[in-house]
Amino acid sequence: MTTAVNAGARLDRLPISSFHYRIFWLVGAGMFFDGYDLYVAGGVLASAIQTKFSTVPQNLQFLSLTFVGMTIGSLVTGFVGDKFGRRFTYQANLLVFGIASLAAAFAQDMNQLIICRFVQGLGLGAEIVVGYSTLTEFVPPKTRGRWLAFMAFLVVAGFPVTAILGYLIIPTFGWRPLFVIAGVGALIVWYLRKNLPESPRWLESQGRNAEAEELMQKIEAEAAGGKPLPPPVIPAPVPQLDATAMLRPPILQRMIVGSWALITINTLIFGFVIFLPQFFLRQGLTIANSLGYTVVLAVASLVGCAVGAWLSDAIGRRRSIIGASVATIVFGFIYARFNAASDPAIVLSIGFVLIMAIYVQTAILFGVYTPELFPTEIRLRANGICNTLGRGATVVSPFIVGALMANSGLPGVVWLMIGLVVVQIVVVWAWGVEPRNRGLEDLATAKA
Repeated sequence: MTTAVNAGARLDRLPISSFHYRIFWLVGAGMFFDGYDLYVAGGVLASAIQTKFSTVPQNLQFLSLTFVGMTIGSLVTGFVGDKFGRRFTYQANLLVFGIASLAAAFAQDMNQLIICRFVQGLGLGAEIVVGYSTLTEFVPPKTRGRWLAFMAFLVVAGFPVTAILGYLIIPTFGWRPLFVIAGVGALIVWYLRKNLPESPRWLESQGRNAEAEELMQKIEAEAAGGKPLPPPVIPAPVPQLDATAMLRPPILQRMIVGSWALITINTLIFGFVIFLPQFFLRQGLTIANSLGYTVVLAVASLVGCAVGAWLSDAIGRRRSIIGASVATIVFGFIYARFNAASDPAIVLSIGFVLIMAIYVQTAILFGVYTPELFPTEIRLRANGICNTLGRGATVVSPFIVGALMANSGLPGVVWLMIGLVVVQIVVVWAWGVEPRNRGLEDLATAKA
């Protein structure tokens, strides 16, 4: 008879040690380059147009295939990660992403660059799913929200970093070095990650108890540092779930929560935040002032992630999500009533709080809450499907936003965002569980 490893309970009672920091930075480095490459498109496409390397239709195709690749990557990686393990999956997707980034730097024409970008998108979509889910399975419940939200901070940090590098590099050297940085960085992280361990929780869920036990003993020895460890709190055994559980309560309700939340936050980012420079121009600002406003509001994204990291463990995920959603509605309504050109102080102050509220949700929904909703044996598949639907929203949201801007202006766009957030509040309140200070095994089939 095989003895249970109880990997989850044993991991949850470990003190924070060099082991946790190593896991965080090795996973987080890959996530940073994921965010870097996601945001690098703006500077690259502007330069490509200016140098006649691309046309406007080709730029739109570049963006569209990026999101199509990310959508497919999110879905496929969930099934691959639950079948072959976290370690195999995050290594494979980072290798694909790194090689495709280097190939993009040497593209001879825009069609080649678009193909490379699609392949990059496969890796980008995969990294988001496997990165957050992997860290979820290693860090203890009391600080899990903080760890995961700061991982989201690393992803969002790609926004200002690409803006600064684009400003420094593109005027002199063109757009190609930006892809070289992404490719070389990703491959360095890929090499360093070779010693990153598999998830003991996943090994045990697959019945590979001997491997899970051997790995747990190594992790415990490093985390203990020669001191005695507290005894693990063994939860009541729960039945193993298969993929069909996603079609039945309570996992079905969690799928709805995760899917709608990621549809909402993706639309807020890629249908509103990314369009801010164009909104400002339509409201009468010059291009210089528009970019200046955008830089100020980009800082709010980092502040929002940091606030989300604190709130998720301080007051809980559900309260943080609902509170930030209410703030988004209130300040979104106020924001839509002011003209950027007429009252810059109000636009910047209200806009700063609005972007903060959006990125509190970004940090918690992407990094913390959605991976926690699902049991280990189906975590990547369920999270992958939620991310697939969320990424799918990015394929259509630019067209919807464009139509609303043409017909209703900024208020029409804001009302779309408000509608999505209102539904998010309802589903999180009605069906969302509260993971704060709870082990993943305890959450597996909990009803509240």
